[in-house]
Amino acid sequence: MTAWTAAELDRISGSDELDVAPLDSDGDLRPPTTIWVVRDGDELYVRSWRGQGGVWYQAARSSHAGRITSGDIAKDVTFTEERDPVVNQRLDAAYRSKYSRYTSYVAPMVADSARAATLKVQPR
Repeated sequence: MTAWTAAELDRISGSDELDVAPLDSDGDLRPPTTIWVVRDGDELYVRSWRGQGGVWYQAARSSHAGRITSGDIAKDVTFTEERDPVVNQRLDAAYRSKYSRYTSYVAPMVADSARAATLKVQPR
């Protein structure tokens, strides 16, 4: 597994959204879904506001692979479930800070159901 470059981290985390296209059970990329992304140190994370019932999340959790696109960056990635409560607390704070102007949307992103659907996104 490779690491994000500083430029990639800055560009992706600096954008409000990214498109995520996990691999489906047949190995093809699913149609992209636009979601929020946050950064914690040198790592990127995404959550499903629908919790574990989100279709894109289910595909990402099943395949652990896909592609993200953010601006001019397109990367094949690996998805890993994040269960560490300390990391998730920092991610809650990152969501609140980055997306504070979207008050009604932030609350579901830091709720237990979304927290349970947190994935680390790593380039592959």
